[in-house]
Amino acid sequence: MSSEKTNQSWGGRFSEPVDAFVARFTASVDFDKRLYRHDIMGSIAHATMLAKVGVLTAEERDAIEAGLKQIQSEIEAGQFDWRVDLEDVHMNIEARLTDRIGITGKKLHTGRSRNDQVATDLKLWCKAQGELLLASITALQQGLVASARANQAAVLPGYTHLQRAQPVTYAHWALAYVEMLERDHSRLQDALKRLDTSPLGCGALAGTAYAIDREALALDMGFAGATRNSLDSVSDRDHVVELMHVASLSMTHLSRFAEDLIFYNTGEAGFVELSDAVTSGSSLMPQKKNPDALELIRGKTGRVVGAQMGMLMSLKALPLAYNKDMQEDKEGLFDALDTWHDCLDMAALVLIDLKVNGERTKAAAQGGYANATELADYLVAKGIPFREAHHIVGETVVYAIQVKKPLEELSLPEFQRFSPVVGEDVYPNLELEATLAKRVAKGGVAREQIEGALVAAEAWLSKRAG
Repeated sequence: MSSEKTNQSWGGRFSEPVDAFVARFTASVDFDKRLYRHDIMGSIAHATMLAKVGVLTAEERDAIEAGLKQIQSEIEAGQFDWRVDLEDVHMNIEARLTDRIGITGKKLHTGRSRNDQVATDLKLWCKAQGELLLASITALQQGLVASARANQAAVLPGYTHLQRAQPVTYAHWALAYVEMLERDHSRLQDALKRLDTSPLGCGALAGTAYAIDREALALDMGFAGATRNSLDSVSDRDHVVELMHVASLSMTHLSRFAEDLIFYNTGEAGFVELSDAVTSGSSLMPQKKNPDALELIRGKTGRVVGAQMGMLMSLKALPLAYNKDMQEDKEGLFDALDTWHDCLDMAALVLIDLKVNGERTKAAAQGGYANATELADYLVAKGIPFREAHHIVGETVVYAIQVKKPLEELSLPEFQRFSPVVGEDVYPNLELEATLAKRVAKGGVAREQIEGALVAAEAWLSKRAG
């Protein structure tokens, strides 16, 4: 431990300055300086309210606003000297304001605590970041729809248990992720709606002695309203956990998207070819083209989920109200939402020059006896109960494997070995396009259903993007 000492802004209560190592350990300025815009926004709104209740004169309020805007310009020009001994973004800005405008700067903190200040700043940041994330989700959805439209003719094998199951189409696959992302978009909107309340004016925990209009103050900062309970307001980090949850679930969707494309891109599958822009080569093997961007999306999912778990553990045993543990909310949140944002944008980039090998996907969709269910449905139409039909088809598939033929190439006598009801009319039912055409219920893979889904998605995404 260092013997060096430093003085803190709150040092009047203490007879000795805090140890320098402790100051560095407890300081948050290295990461919470990211909140500077929101801190300045909140401070200007607070100064305006202090002027309304007579704590500041109009001239003092104007001097504070002008000083804060100059500080913002300094920060954005890279000319601001961030000091660890001032602990955080709030005290750094306030100290610089006092340097600029004198003792009036010290009046700014009247009626507020860093507890309600940081809670407000973080919510403002969440609101702004949330809007960026909503736009990136929409952009990825548009990329998926565009890719689906461009490759609408491509038939793709559908899988369960990573075994070929039934034929689908590439467009249907892409639209599945549009649906997942739509739920992510909805969850994020809901989370942003719940956090849209201002804690400013709650003080340290018990409210403020000044008769400020917290509702007007909230509206001035762009919130829907003010929080209702001061004790809860300064200790609430539900919005942090909730945003991390939305990020975690969406990253899980992105990871599944990445895993699909990694598999589709293998030499064994060969369904798609990724662009050079989102792949890398091997330092040893010159023939390699590695799906690095997709693998990193998959890998970073653990990082985001881990941040959520860490935050829950930090909060689980905290008594009301504010505790220093809450300082741990920012690094994890910033990293989780930054990572999610980057991965959304990277997934959209992957789609731009993605090439679908329609011949390879069609051949795969025709293999693996993916039309076995159609044969079972055919037998059901002939009056055979489904469970019996299922057994008959199973025996037929075993035979087809033995003779190394797909179902559609079996002769009629071969079919009739297992069921005498099979006639010549079985063959049209086993064709690939016929298999797709039968799935006419909403959400199915019939061509008209997919076209309708594409048109609908294009319409509402276009309306949303505006």
